[in-house]
Amino acid sequence: MTSTATPSDNARSPVDTTKPSISRVYDVMLGGKDNFAVDRQVAEMALRIAPDAPAAARANRDFLKRVVRHLARDTGVRQFLDIGSGLPTQGNVHEIAQEFAPDARTVYVDIDPIVLAHGRAILAKDDRTTVIEADIRDPESILGHPEVTRLIDFSRPVGLLLFAILHHLNDDEDPEGTAGRYRDVLAPGSYLAISHFHNPGAAHPEVSAQAASAERLFNENLGTGRWRTHDEIVSYFGDLELLYPGLVPLAEWQPEPDVIPEQGITYHTFVGGVARKA
Repeated sequence: MTSTATPSDNARSPVDTTKPSISRVYDVMLGGKDNFAVDRQVAEMALRIAPDAPAAARANRDFLKRVVRHLARDTGVRQFLDIGSGLPTQGNVHEIAQEFAPDARTVYVDIDPIVLAHGRAILAKDDRTTVIEADIRDPESILGHPEVTRLIDFSRPVGLLLFAILHHLNDDEDPEGTAGRYRDVLAPGSYLAISHFHNPGAAHPEVSAQAASAERLFNENLGTGRWRTHDEIVSYFGDLELLYPGLVPLAEWQPEPDVIPEQGITYHTFVGGVARKA
């Protein structure tokens, strides 16, 4: 995130190609083409610390797909709010959800104006899906946005997706309180899904050192990035009930049958979980 502003649809932020963007660096890791030289430079530095970082990015996308499939197919959730959605890629939330529930509605939220431009082009003919440019740190601007209120009925269950976004809030930006503001508006039967950079500490000391190095790199170049402890991340779910198997390395959350993931450097430094609001 490069700004805390929440531009309206008629006053979008200009694209700054001199500063790296979180969503575009992530796009590099996924092998995308919607990025600039400055984004590729940050990605290359990250790869020196964690050569398997693209595998972590793919694991996050795979985790998202399994979560959305579970919510749309097995729980009856028909509306999704994806904050920090990133650039469109194969297997987007609305595509997965509508495969199981053609009436599913999805709102994507991101601060990068490129996401807004690409999203609008892709979603031009889908009146059940939209994308807005806004900042997670300003919950009221998102929750009260006319496009959000058009598609999301907060009196009914919602799938709230916070994938790879809370770790880009610094400690003084109150990520726990921010997550809590979004949790508060969810109706019973809603679900909160989170993926987050993780520092495993003494359980995996070598990995912990790598996480600390990656954190320094991200803060020096992107200005944000926190590899937090298991307990810190669990706190973002508040009193919601974590689904089995809890907060785990991404590949371990309801994995595909017969899929055995490689446990590279980033395996224990990217975790996820899903919780239900009773």
